[in-house]
Amino acid sequence: LQKGIDTIKGNYLSTVEKGRLSTEDRDRRVALLNGSTTVSSVSESDLVVEAVYEEMTIKKAIFLELDSVAKPSAILATNTSTLDVNEIASVTQRPEQVIGLHFFSPANVMQLLEVVRADKTSQEVVATSMSLAKKIKKIPVCVGVCDGFVGNRMIHTYLREAEYLIEEGALPQQVDHAIESFGFAMGPFRMCDLAGLDIGWAIRKRRKSEGLVSKRYVSIPDQLCERGWFGQKTGGGYYTYESGSRVAIVNPEVNAIVENASSEKGITRRTIEANEIVDRLMYALINEGAGILAEGVAQRA
Repeated sequence: LQKGIDTIKGNYLSTVEKGRLSTEDRDRRVALLNGSTTVSSVSESDLVVEAVYEEMTIKKAIFLELDSVAKPSAILATNTSTLDVNEIASVTQRPEQVIGLHFFSPANVMQLLEVVRADKTSQEVVATSMSLAKKIKKIPVCVGVCDGFVGNRMIHTYLREAEYLIEEGALPQQVDHAIESFGFAMGPFRMCDLAGLDIGWAIRKRRKSEGLVSKRYVSIPDQLCERGWFGQKTGGGYYTYESGSRVAIVNPEVNAIVENASSEKGITRRTIEANEIVDRLMYALINEGAGILAEGVAQRA
C-alpha cells in the first residue's frame, strides 16, 4: 500500500518538476489521497474502480464483495482491458450500475479512456462515466463488449504482426525503430516492456484455455516471461534497463532467443526492410479497425 502511495506522490513530483502542476495543487491533491487495505473503506464511495490483474475469478470475487459493501447508489467499475464486463456484472445485484473504465497504461499519462457499456449498464451510468472522464481530463470513448474492446483488440492484432516480423527475420529493435521513424511515439516491443509482459502473458493463458489461440502462435514473449523478464519493472524484457532508467538497451540474449525460435520452427530468417515493417503493422491496425466498426463494437472511426 505504501509503495503505491509513494508512486503516486512521485508521479506528482515529476509533474511539478516539469512545470505542468504547481506545488500548491500537488499538495492539495496529495491531501485528498487516503490509503486503505480494507474493502469496507469504500462503503460511502460514489464510484469504485477495481484494478487487479486480468483474472476473471478474482475480479468476480471482488465485485461480489464490493456489491455487498458499497452503498446502493454506487457505480462499480472494472479496469479490465479484455475480460467480459457482462460476466463480471452478473455476480452483483446491480448489473445496471456496473461499467468498464479501461485506463490505458500509464494511467497518469495516457488520455484515452474506454468506457465499456455492458448489456445492462444504464444510460445514467454511461453518462456519468463519460462526464467524469472529461473532468479528469481523459478522452472517453464509449465501446461495446468484446474480447479486448477496441484498444486492446487492435493492439493484440498489431503485436501479433510484430511477433510474426521478428519470427521471420527482423529483431525487436529493428521493428521498433521502423515504426518510431514512421511517427509512432513508441514501438510495439518497447510498449510491451513499459506495460509489463506479464499482462500479455496472463491474457494469452486465458485465451488458450478458451480455445482462442491463433493457428500461428509465436512463443517468444512466453519464453521471456518464463525467465521472469517482464519489462521495465524487472529490469528487462525485450530490452534491458539500468536501475531507475527507462532507456531501452538492446539485449543480445533476447536476439538469440528470437533467432532460435525461428530455427525451431524451421523458418529461414530473411532481411525485412523498414517499409515492409511499417506496411504490415499499419495494415494490421486498419483491417482490425474495419472489423470492429463492422461489428458495431465502435460506432464510428
